[in-house]
Amino acid sequence: MIITKKKDFQELYENIKGYRSFFLLGCSECATLCGTGGEPELKELKETLEGLGKEVTATFVAKTGCQVLGTKVELKPFKEAIDKAECIIVLSCGAGTQTAVELYEDKPVYPANDSLFLGNMTRLKVFDERCSLCGKCILDKTGGICPITTCPKGLLHGPCGGMKNGHCEVSPELSCAWLRIYERMKRLNKLDELREFIIEPKEWSKAQKPRRHQDRPVEHKIS
Repeated sequence: MIITKKKDFQELYENIKGYRSFFLLGCSECATLCGTGGEPELKELKETLEGLGKEVTATFVAKTGCQVLGTKVELKPFKEAIDKAECIIVLSCGAGTQTAVELYEDKPVYPANDSLFLGNMTRLKVFDERCSLCGKCILDKTGGICPITTCPKGLLHGPCGGMKNGHCEVSPELSCAWLRIYERMKRLNKLDELREFIIEPKEWSKAQKPRRHQDRPVEHKIS
């Protein structure tokens, strides 16, 4: 999921203070789980804006804010409210904000959140970064643990010399990613695979931005 945090309201207000009316758009998935774009957050922002003498024409939590066509369909019943609003405020990730930009080219759109990283929720409102979206996944070779992301140095060929007592020298509160990989492969009785595998230098062209993926049938060839 995409992890977001609320912008400081004063920072947001500096962007929108010149507008009088707003439509607020949230997201029922990542932003809701992060507590940055669900019904409670839209209600809170609505009350804050109205307390400053602003008008909120309507609020809506999209099913998936980054899904352009789906959000377009969901927002059809809100055409009048959106037309009436001078500005749209999006309480989701950067992708959700850009959905609104794409759908409403002639309407100012501002994000209420900062997008941080792709991660996992480990406890309620506690998130860990787990994936760097590098474009070439090696989890099949490293026991399902990503050294590119969970190692602060992104090392591909084992631990550095700074690892001490199983912990990272960059962030001592972290267990060494490569030690975790080793222990997991040992637990799975796959150390031989780890010893034999040499990870090639990272092909960062796979992560060249902006990226695009179009689903197509995969041809399975046996050589």
